Amino acid sequence: MKLQIQSLTYFGAVLVIFWAWARPALGDQQLQASSFQVQKADVANSGKLADELAALSPRVNREEAKLLADRAFATVSKLRREYRMFGTPIFNNFLIYHGLRKRGYCYQWSEDLLLALDKLKLTSLELHWGEYDPGTWRENNCIVVTAKGQPFKRGIMLECWRHLGHLYFGPVASDWETYVENSSYAHRVLARSAASNAHQPYGGTSPSDRRTSGANHGVPFHKSVVASGKSRD
Repeated sequence: MKLQIQSLTYFGAVLVIFWAWARPALGDQQLQASSFQVQKADVANSGKLADELAALSPRVNREEAKLLADRAFATVSKLRREYRMFGTPIFNNFLIYHGLRKRGYCYQWSEDLLLALDKLKLTSLELHWGEYDPGTWRENNCIVVTAKGQPFKRGIMLECWRHLGHLYFGPVASDWETYVENSSYAHRVLARSAASNAHQPYGGTSPSDRRTSGANHGVPFHKSVVASGKSRD
C-alpha cells in the first residue's frame, strides 16, 4: 500500500511538472492560431485589400495577396487589444507619454505590423516603410505594399494610427499625407528583431521585447529615446 501511494505521488508530481512545462508552449500555440484569424467585421475589408494587392500586377500571387491581407487585419486587431487604444490617436500619445500606456505611437504600429507581415516570406509582394513629415511633430508612418520590383509610389499603404487601431488601406500616391520611403529604417527594424530573436531561447518576440525602438520619432507627446538617426535618414 505504501509503495502504491509513493507511486501515485510520484506520478502526480510528474504530471504537475509536465503541465507547468507544456502550458506556456500550448498557450503560445493557441494564441498564435487565434491571433491571425480575421474578425467577422473585417472579412469584407480584408477581401477588398486582397483584391487591390492582386491588382498591383499580373505577377502578384493571388493566394499571397489574400494571406497578407488576412494577416494585416488580424495583426492590427491583436495590436489594438494589446495597446488598449482609447479616445483619439493624439490622446493615446498623451497616455503613452505619461506611462499610462506602454505602446501605440504611429511608428510602433508600423513596426509591429512590418514584423508580422515579414514573417510571411513574400515572393510576389514587397514591404516598404513609409513616412510623412519625418522628424517633425506631425510625422506619421505606414507600411506600403508593392508588387515585387514596383516603385514605392505604386503601392498600397497600410496605416493604423490615424484610425485608432483600425486598418486603413489605399493607394499611397493619392493619400492626403505625402509619404516617402525610408528603406534603411525598415531594414533596421527587421535587423533589430532578428538580433532580439537570436537571444531568445525559443526564437520568439513578445510585446515587451519590442518596447523601445531605439530611434527618435517626431510625434506628439513622444518621449525621446536613444537617437540612432531615424529622424535624420
